Amino acid sequence: MKLYLMRHGIAIDRIGGAVHNDFQRPLTDEGRAETRAVASGLKRLSVGANLVISSPLVRAKQTAEIVHDVLAVKHGLEITDALSPGGNASDLYKFLRKFQPFEEVFLVGHEPDIGRLAATLLWSGPELEIPFKKAGVCRVDISDLPPTSPGVLKWFVTPKIASLLN
Repeated sequence: MKLYLMRHGIAIDRIGGAVHNDFQRPLTDEGRAETRAVASGLKRLSVGANLVISSPLVRAKQTAEIVHDVLAVKHGLEITDALSPGGNASDLYKFLRKFQPFEEVFLVGHEPDIGRLAATLLWSGPELEIPFKKAGVCRVDISDLPPTSPGVLKWFVTPKIASLLN
């Protein structure tokens, strides 16, 4: 299974007005544009996905919706608390088992959790820090769920690199 781990795009910093808490913080215009550029760059590299799964937080869902649209993913967008801040890999594995026929899955979450998930999939331990820029993406290939062997990091793309692909 090819897992694409992505951090949400740039979101507003402040809570106020219609935004009452961190859960509700949306992407900025810049965040939407950058996320679209990243997804478009990945599409030029023939990256596809059977499914997009997101954290329930607004900024992650908006990021996932952009990826879903740009990559023309045929299956719906799924939401799981396992990708919320503080979520854990074992809950995510349980959730992913429902979608095992799918070979390529995008996972949209938050830092530092998405970096920790990448490290967990690679069996590297907590000493490996993989900091994701906003809208950054990596691909980790795994053979089964839960992984019974270390995943393989195929690539890691920052937003700047992805936008150069357009």
